[in-house]
Formats: sequence, structure tokens, C-alpha cells
Amino acid sequence: MTIARHAHCRCGQLTATCFGAPVRVSACHCRACQRRTGGPFSAQARFPIDKVTIAGAFRVWERVAESGRHAWYRWCGECGGTIAYTNEGLDGLIAIPIGAFADDANDVELHP
Repeated sequence: MTIARHAHCRCGQLTATCFGAPVRVSACHCRACQRRTGGPFSAQARFPIDKVTIAGAFRVWERVAESGRHAWYRWCGECGGTIAYTNEGLDGLIAIPIGAFADDANDVELHP
């Protein structure tokens, strides 16, 4: 049995469907994450990139961290909500902000 988890931006036009369990769930309190979320920290779930399907129109913004590593954010051009991002050095993984999974009733069990 596999779980499909559905995340979406604020307006709902940009979605991410994640298959299976996240390989990592974490919180970050760096300034960049505080600015992205508007809160004291961010919380995200990381999935293997081949287990995530993104649908809808998105824009990409690239940030260079103090470490010199790059991060690429996928966000909705309509509402501005970040739906996913990848980080250099965490190759093969994609992060989905936990708040984008606001309605767990959208999680669906998939049977082979």
C-alpha cells in the first residue's frame, strides 16, 4: 500500500502529489526560511524527487545561500505560494512545505 499525499498553493492551481513516506521531515530557522514563511521557522517534508509530481504553472526563483550552495524554489505566479524547492547538496530530494498539506483528507491509499 502506498499513500499519495496532496499539497497545493494558496489558490490551488499549483499542486504537488507525493507518493510514499517522506525520507526526512525537518524545521529550519535561518533568516531565509523565516522570510519565506513569515514565521519563526519553516517545516518541510523531503521526498525522493521521482516520487513527486508537480502540476500547474509555476515560476522558479534561485537563491544562493551563505554556504555558496544554490536552492531553487517553485512558486505559484498567481498567489505566490511556494509549493516545492530543491537544494544543492541534497540531490535527488525535493522539499514540500508541510503547511501545503493543509487538508489531510486529500491523502489517498493506493493499492498495487
